[in-house]
Amino acid sequence: MADDVEEFISEHGLTVPTLIGHSMGAKVAMTVALRSPKFLGAMISVDNAPVDASLNSNFHGYAQGMREIEEAGVKKQVEADAILKKYELALPIRQFLLTNLVRSPDGEHLRLRIPITTLAASLDHMGDFPFKDPDEARYDGPTLIIRGAKSHYVADDVLPLIGRFFPRFELRDVECGHWVISERPEEFRKAVVEFLQEKVSKDA
Repeated sequence: MADDVEEFISEHGLTVPTLIGHSMGAKVAMTVALRSPKFLGAMISVDNAPVDASLNSNFHGYAQGMREIEEAGVKKQVEADAILKKYELALPIRQFLLTNLVRSPDGEHLRLRIPITTLAASLDHMGDFPFKDPDEARYDGPTLIIRGAKSHYVADDVLPLIGRFFPRFELRDVECGHWVISERPEEFRKAVVEFLQEKVSKDA
């Protein structure tokens, strides 16, 4: 995925963009920053850390629910939501997961735009991080770590390691779980805008 992001940046001629990623996307953003630091003007990681970590057990349920949706051949999002409700009670999280649904070419059914079978088979290693030694890779650009205060993905004891990989990092806590953007969209937006205005503009 980091390869894809770097290729996209190059192909479109983007000049030192700010890369924002949530969850697995956060690890992708951190990976790009550490291996190609000159590609980025700033990096924002949302509720993940540069460490190997096991995924929350909920993810296996999400994958199972998404497979059921695909196999059911649903025609309406409300039908898909009813299936997913067996695996996740929180509406904002279900709504986020259901953004992966698109209309099939014949227009009759909804289908997933992600390879759910491949993702489900990769869950056990999806929490891994490719960099282990901060003495070998470091990103010195502006960095914001947005953490869900009720989530376990960015524990206090990993903050010193984050500081070694990303010495200019700032931490913003948002009072929510892992799904920061869905649960607290305005607080997330505000944190990002303030960071970009205060830090990135100074580096411009």
